Amino acid sequence: MSRGKKLDLFIGADIDDSWNQVQTKRKTTIVSEDLAPKKHFLVFAKEKRRGKTVTLVGEFQVPKEDANTILKLLKKKLGCGGIYKDGFMEFQGELKVKLRPLLVDLEFRFKNGH
Repeated sequence: MSRGKKLDLFIGADIDDSWNQVQTKRKTTIVSEDLAPKKHFLVFAKEKRRGKTVTLVGEFQVPKEDANTILKLLKKKLGCGGIYKDGFMEFQGELKVKLRPLLVDLEFRFKNGH
């Protein structure tokens, strides 16, 4: 590019009179019925977020209040942080080995291989 030419770049948003609502699909479907712990088939997943490992367990089909009490109990026993989001519990760290026996004691079941 020569020194005398200018680039015409447009950086910014297109502003119109109406607002657009961003609609993203959920990763999971929300089931309206609540299941007993013995009828759950949970799976483990491991993700990296900002260089840290996060252990995901789910999908739980219990009321949100019950899920939060279970989460609080598990966080206290494991000594880690976590959150309940979209039917999955997220724990900070790689905790699959420690987490599985605690959930089995609460009568939750797992899919084969998890």
